[in-house]
Amino acid sequence: MARIQWVKDRLDNWARWCQRRESGALGYPRQTAFARLGPCNNVWGASVPIDELDASLTDSAVQTLRTSQPHLFLTLRAHYVEGYEIKRVASILGVAESTIKARLEAADSALAQWFTLRAQARQASKAASEQAALRVSKV
Repeated sequence: MARIQWVKDRLDNWARWCQRRESGALGYPRQTAFARLGPCNNVWGASVPIDELDASLTDSAVQTLRTSQPHLFLTLRAHYVEGYEIKRVASILGVAESTIKARLEAADSALAQWFTLRAQARQASKAASEQAALRVSKV
């Protein structure tokens, strides 16, 4: 099995959001506007805007792993938020590198399922609302 790219992209955005939140930025830039125009010196290279809503939703998904699959949650935190390489995460968690890679794949699958179920629930809720509106309009 391989990583799911769209989930991985969401996790990258989530990691930047978490790091900014933990550094106390609270959604406000840490530099003046003119300073942000210069070359970027952050760990991600080019300055990629953070999608706040996407990151917050991803955080909700990741938080569900905290109790249901804590080993996946700890792996995601260490790799994405703390920024450790796979080898370092394996050392910290006391497992093999292959286990960390498998956990990242499993986390991708779990998160993809969470997003799919959420989308289905939203679609069902929308359909139910539309049905209710049709019944009311017929009365």
